[in-house]
Amino acid sequence: MIDLYTAPTPNGWKASVTLEELELPYETHAVNLSKDEQKEEAFLRINPNGRIPAIIDRDAGGLVVFESGAVMIYLAEKAGRLLPSSGPDRARVLSWLMFQMGGVGPMMGQANVFFRYFPEKLQPAIDRYQNESRRLFEVLDRRLGESEWLADEFSIADIANWCWARTYKWSGVPVDGLDNLKRWRDAIRQRPACERGVQVPVVMPNVADDPAAAEAFAENARKNLQT
Repeated sequence: MIDLYTAPTPNGWKASVTLEELELPYETHAVNLSKDEQKEEAFLRINPNGRIPAIIDRDAGGLVVFESGAVMIYLAEKAGRLLPSSGPDRARVLSWLMFQMGGVGPMMGQANVFFRYFPEKLQPAIDRYQNESRRLFEVLDRRLGESEWLADEFSIADIANWCWARTYKWSGVPVDGLDNLKRWRDAIRQRPACERGVQVPVVMPNVADDPAAAEAFAENARKNLQT
């Protein structure tokens, strides 16, 4: 049994979608970020960095794994699926996984901060991160014009990138003209396990198109900017 410590964020969904796709049994422990539960001593004993997601594998003697990419790799290797064991196929999956971890996630995360959460609207910063996120989407779109999935077969690389790319409206990143990216987003959304995974630990309402709801959500998120 896996204990999953998570919150409804793209990085959190990376873990829950992976668990759902792999059909591994797990128990969810919701971490309330607005109440700084990720900074409490009990959670810091699990992840010293105070970030979600993190897992405890009871079947492995209580092994703790934190950082979303490490969690995905560990779970895929545990189940023997979604990540080839060696060779070029494994290298391709890891390349696109690291593309998300080093590019898509950080850039969209900063776009969120300056476009949605930061008290002052610093337009050069907003432009910088939205434009770079769009550029990374174009890289994905080009690859997806060559292959159905990022690494030929559906893998944790697709899960990781999708969990972020699906939130493009919240980040204010345009996706016009990226037909391959849309085809891929739609295909993953139709996978029942992926849909279940993004409803963990709670179902999040779509607030990007509702100005009042978006502002309320952003106001709550601002409390965590320095934590």
